[in-house]
Amino acid sequence: MKILAIQNRMGIGDTIIFLPFIKAISKHYNTPVSILVKKTSKAEEFLYQTNYIDQIITLKRDNKNGHHDGLMGSINLIKELSIYSFDVVFIFNSSLRYKIISRMAGIKKIYQYPLFKKKNQNLINEAKNLIKKELSLNVEENPEIYIDKNLINNAAINFQINKKQVNILLGIGGSGPTKRIPAQTFLKVIEEILKIKDCKFFLATGKSLEERIILNELTNSKFKDKLISLENLSIRETLPIIKNCDVSICNDTSFSHLSSALGIETITLMSDTPLMYGSYSSKMHPIIPDGFETVSHNTLGKDKINPNKILDKLKNILS
Repeated sequence: MKILAIQNRMGIGDTIIFLPFIKAISKHYNTPVSILVKKTSKAEEFLYQTNYIDQIITLKRDNKNGHHDGLMGSINLIKELSIYSFDVVFIFNSSLRYKIISRMAGIKKIYQYPLFKKKNQNLINEAKNLIKKELSLNVEENPEIYIDKNLINNAAINFQINKKQVNILLGIGGSGPTKRIPAQTFLKVIEEILKIKDCKFFLATGKSLEERIILNELTNSKFKDKLISLENLSIRETLPIIKNCDVSICNDTSFSHLSSALGIETITLMSDTPLMYGSYSSKMHPIIPDGFETVSHNTLGKDKINPNKILDKLKNILS
């Protein structure tokens, strides 16, 4: 039995959110599941050791001239999927296009969200409904990604991670400026937690100019001897370091999703994204801007994330 799951959303977080459902499919059929995902999901960077994942097939679409765009792109994808001889496909969207492609690729059993009902879909509930309807399974697990223990141990040695210290991942980056919490917020948390705990902080971020400015503010601070930058490491290289951490404090960025999926208690700083993206796992502990009862797109609350609330949550996790 060869199984395919199609997840065509863009980001790392989008792919991680669907992992419990892919794992449930794998358990049901007692075989690893191949996935079709966009290159921007970077799935090959963090799922290469996860045992319920088989092939990672890259969907090459840029909405213009991508290899899988348009009519010719659909034909290309049909040909490529045909090679694998999949028996079953689970399509985590409402697109008629992927249903036709799957059918033309010779896949006999096609399970999918209701067609043409993308508007106002709840990302998680729709996936739960699909697995419940087709496999009679209730999926309530957290996302999980796996890393070899030898890689974890080697990272601890190479980065001199002392288990007597509290090791904290700071995910200071973000895919947009409204998601990037100011450096001063992190500095305040660092200052206060160091008064009561011996800590080392690992700084995870992207390479945009704005992200580097925040990184430089932190690494040029009086706490620089307590900070380790991970900016030049790939996601694959970063994972075993994250796994060695006791807790994470992350903007709504890929590192919050990766951290929680690695089983690390993760404080998610939700300034401008639907709250669901920072609370779908029991390992996630969301902080929202002061004065708000929830958060969504255009909340624009990055300057209203209270460092004292982060500190209280951090103390509670470490207690």
